[in-house]
Amino acid sequence: MYLDLTFVPRSPTMVIMEVPSIDCAIFRDLLKESGSGSGCLVLDCRSFFSFNSSHIPGSTNVRFSTIVRRRARGGLGLEHILPNEETRSRLASGHYRTVVFVDDRSLDFKQVKKDGTLMLAVTALCRHHCDASVSLLKGGFETFSSKFPEMCTKPAPPQGLCLPLSASCEPNSADSSCSSCHTPLYDQGGPVEILPFLYLGSAYHASRKDMLDALGITALINVSANCPNHFEGHYQYKSIPVEDNHKADISCWFIEAIEFIDSVRNKGGRVFVHCQAGISRSATICLAYLMRTNRVKLDEAFEFVKQRRSVISPNFSFMGQLLQFESQVLASSTCSAEAGSPATGKSTNVFSFPVSVPVRAGASPLAFLHSPIASSPSC
Repeated sequence: MYLDLTFVPRSPTMVIMEVPSIDCAIFRDLLKESGSGSGCLVLDCRSFFSFNSSHIPGSTNVRFSTIVRRRARGGLGLEHILPNEETRSRLASGHYRTVVFVDDRSLDFKQVKKDGTLMLAVTALCRHHCDASVSLLKGGFETFSSKFPEMCTKPAPPQGLCLPLSASCEPNSADSSCSSCHTPLYDQGGPVEILPFLYLGSAYHASRKDMLDALGITALINVSANCPNHFEGHYQYKSIPVEDNHKADISCWFIEAIEFIDSVRNKGGRVFVHCQAGISRSATICLAYLMRTNRVKLDEAFEFVKQRRSVISPNFSFMGQLLQFESQVLASSTCSAEAGSPATGKSTNVFSFPVSVPVRAGASPLAFLHSPIASSPSC
């Protein structure tokens, strides 16, 4: 079944499109057929959080940064909606017979925001002149997931682990006499899953081989200058010797850490990132990874990690470095030449609230930070 997509040029940079809607039941049948090789590409234009909460298996999350949106007047390339080169090649070669766009709840194309992600993505696809038919899922993911929940990933809390904690030496754990590598009492939960291959926790968790093995951890990133690598004969280690204070430059380790995580992931492994308490330094590395690989802003990445490990609180300096990294990441989505340069004073992100004063709503792009930022070197 092919659905027509027509567009009438009004100007070199603007098109008027009529994208037909596809019923949820028909879409379900199409997905089932795709399992036998008919070829259906699903482009999910919802937010990073909504997509990670629940989505259609095999779909691609399409997101554009603020910088990309500003420059969309000249038209976006296909690489912006499909950063995966293999997927682009399949689309160009005609492997996909149908492309279905998904948003939250639009019933038809007239309800789509003119400057929204879905509209920009459809326009980019039209300029590419692909042979596949294009349609919009009627009622969006909200309707489809309510009618056919079995066709969607189940929203579930991230997997974590909480084994009994004891002051005495546990079997397969490091010597408990190393008190400098034990978490405070308030941080005695288990490691948490940030992504299926990425876990976050404390130095205490890193000293528990039983915990690491239970989670399938194959590599660790030790973001501290004084916590030992307890099991170097069993796991691959990456040491980032950074102190948790306002003078430390953690951003110079971002790319190296990201590449390490990706290398482990590509081998089918899992990485556990820790510092002393799993609050500041290790959380900063995880935030940088999410921002770079998922092209999301700092506030989005922060909320995503905070939902999984509520105690995270990178120090004031680290948050500033993450904001600078954000400007590089978002700029690189549009212009690779800018990727290596920090943003200039034209950036709209302002990080100027006092460390000791709770943030009021609307006070900054990071207004969800309602508690003081931790700056203790023990984090």
